[in-house]
Amino acid sequence: MKTQAKILGGFVAVFWLSELLDLFVFHGSLNQFGIIPHNIIGLRGILFAPFLHGNLAHLIGNTIPFIVLGWLVMLQETSDFWIVTALTMVIGGLGTWLFGAPGSVHIGASILIFGYLGFLLLRGYFQRNFASILLSIVVGFFYGRLVFGVLPSDRGISWQGHLFGFLGGILAAKLIANEKRSYR
Repeated sequence: MKTQAKILGGFVAVFWLSELLDLFVFHGSLNQFGIIPHNIIGLRGILFAPFLHGNLAHLIGNTIPFIVLGWLVMLQETSDFWIVTALTMVIGGLGTWLFGAPGSVHIGASILIFGYLGFLLLRGYFQRNFASILLSIVVGFFYGRLVFGVLPSDRGISWQGHLFGFLGGILAAKLIANEKRSYR
């Protein structure tokens, strides 16, 4: 439990520190390090975008779901968090880079949040054990409505980041389930 708190606390500290520096020192210029679709330099955003936010409201809106879903990802094994996070950043980032609108900039931890959501919703299906199925149902009950965020909606919301982050989480659920099955 201590390790999970340190990991999540570390991520949240980086989110907040990045946003506060961006607001008060860099005056919003750090957001240029987000994912910029169809632009080679925009690929760097795959690493940086989840740590950047448009404003404090954006960051506040992402903080609690990140902590809750991130903690749930670690319930079986803390290592699951690192696998899901890495796959979500790569799949979510590349998908956003390939399918996002040219000239747009995609930022925010929601790419990770949707990855964790995809992982948690499909973990039960792929692992087929009672605890994982129950967790998928509980997450679906409390967070299932977020799935609609993968659809195009309001301008300025990266549905591409949500969609491909979600798909990255599903891929992670499948790969982790296969790995756990091979050890039985």
